Amino acid sequence: MLDTTPQPSASSTPALPGQSSGVFTTARASVGEALSDFVGSHEKTPEQPVEFPHNVHFGKKIGCTEYCHESVTTGPVAGLPSVRTCMVCHNAIAVDRARIKQITAMRDRGEDFVWRRVFDYTPQAHVKFNHAPHIRANVNCTTCHGPIHEGTVASRNVDLNMGFCVNCHNERKAPVDCLTCHF
Repeated sequence: MLDTTPQPSASSTPALPGQSSGVFTTARASVGEALSDFVGSHEKTPEQPVEFPHNVHFGKKIGCTEYCHESVTTGPVAGLPSVRTCMVCHNAIAVDRARIKQITAMRDRGEDFVWRRVFDYTPQAHVKFNHAPHIRANVNCTTCHGPIHEGTVASRNVDLNMGFCVNCHNERKAPVDCLTCHF
């Protein structure tokens, strides 16, 4: 039997926290956010708590995985550096620079960075990226992150879509079955 109970219209739906009005989806705070997720759009250069000069650190031969993203070699997540990580070196190096003074003040207040992710996948993609096997296979960071070492702020230089990943896996004769990335 057909249910003829009247359904509430979107305009009569109460707003969720963070919404300015009722929206057709409960999964996103706005239609724009839902559309961005649907088309796989990502903010190319989100605003960060401090400008991190990748180019300066790279120029001084400070490797990505040795100091700042140290968990990249041992597990699925590269890890984002904390104030404490920065202060390992910057307790003694470049302490007179404005950015280092800002980070030192954050440490003294017990604050940490709230980094905004640049490279990620939406939960709907069901992708779990594991850095460790890529590092073990000698995949250079720039393969997926682009020339991030040339800039001062991390920006999304590579469109990490399924085609990009599958092509790279095919070129390297790496597994391409669905459960390699989707689990």
